[in-house]
Amino acid sequence: QVQLVESGGGLVQPGGSLRLSCAASGFTFSCYVMRWYRQAPGEERELVAAITGAGESTNYEDSVKGRFTISRDNAKNTVYLQMDSLKSEDTAVYYCNAQLATIDYWGQGTQVTISS
Repeated sequence: QVQLVESGGGLVQPGGSLRLSCAASGFTFSCYVMRWYRQAPGEERELVAAITGAGESTNYEDSVKGRFTISRDNAKNTVYLQMDSLKSEDTAVYYCNAQLATIDYWGQGTQVTISS
């Protein structure tokens, strides 16, 4: 049974940090590109960051470059999103995604709220 379970969301003040985790099971994790998406209320889901299977390549949405870092630990079947210098506009539900060719798996999401 495929599972992607996100954790680490919460409420943090502007300028603060959070580290999201996504624990995967039920598939060969290291073969999949892993992505973090987010969706704010009333907005479309947008890609935040991606990392290749071996972790050799990453890319980021422009607004998070220099603030967010995606990483993965294939031994633990886990992908992370370190989020620093958080802004109110980062408030959203963050989703973990695993993709290999036409196969797509999604987590249930974790809420991140940036507010003073």
